[in-house]
Amino acid sequence: MADDEEIIMDVPLKGIKKVPRTKRAPRAIKLLKQHVARHRKVDIEDVWIDDVLNEFIWARGIQKPPMKIRVKTMKWEDGRLDVMLPDDDE
Repeated sequence: MADDEEIIMDVPLKGIKKVPRTKRAPRAIKLLKQHVARHRKVDIEDVWIDDVLNEFIWARGIQKPPMKIRVKTMKWEDGRLDVMLPDDDE
């Protein structure tokens, strides 16, 4: 059970342009974790990315991840923070 409500946030991933093309998708994952951890005030080790979100970032390959992404975050009582794609009905 989540101890506070789910938060929808837009995450800019423009920092991926600063790394070589063959390292952009892994850097996008790192930037996503850093941004969410900073704004939700948790450690980076406690951020868990959903498999569907990971596949969405990697969908266009390692060289062309999205420049920004909208995610839903849920913080649990044990300190874990789940990051996933938001539902389409919102």
